[in-house]
Amino acid sequence: MTMNQKVVMLQTMMGDETDPGILEAYLELAKNTILNRMYPFTEDFGDMDVPAKYEHVQLKVACYAINKIGAEGQIQHIENGIHRNYGSADIPEGMLQEIVPYCKAIR
Repeated sequence: MTMNQKVVMLQTMMGDETDPGILEAYLELAKNTILNRMYPFTEDFGDMDVPAKYEHVQLKVACYAINKIGAEGQIQHIENGIHRNYGSADIPEGMLQEIVPYCKAIR
């Protein structure tokens, strides 16, 4: 999927007209989150992209992060019977569970 296709899909998922530049920035952050999970001992990803099988995870992570704008560090919020409590200040572990880290055996 190209970046433009991902931006269009993310706009569709969010149901609004968020600036494409913002969506691209969050897709890039989601890409880095996924690649950090896949390659935990790599420092520079260069022009590496998210594998096709994890593109849906990239979209979900970007959507989640955009929806948390303004409540990034929130641990608990209660208002009019609505309770919000984020188990993590970052991306929830459950969203990244299906990403399999890449590793090699030492020879």
